[in-house]
Amino acid sequence: MSVVIGAIEFFLGIRFLFRLFGANPQAPFVRWIYEMTTPLIAPFSNIFPTPKVEGFVFDFTTLFALFVYVFIGYLVLQFIAYISLSLNRRDVER
Repeated sequence: MSVVIGAIEFFLGIRFLFRLFGANPQAPFVRWIYEMTTPLIAPFSNIFPTPKVEGFVFDFTTLFALFVYVFIGYLVLQFIAYISLSLNRRDVER
């Protein structure tokens, strides 16, 4: 599970950096990253403005998605650890 969350964070981080530094969206790798991560940020679209300052784009939507997915991942991993610990305790008591 942590590998999946790590991959999501990695690709969203790459997207954030590409947007920040104005990567060419027509380049195949950049287009692939954008297409792959669009469904991940879709629930958060239009929450925040996307300011542009002297050629840099600070994509708050992607940054917000990064934090939300980290938080959800943390909760899921804690829940799995809690369930695992509960099952181990139950087995020991038998």
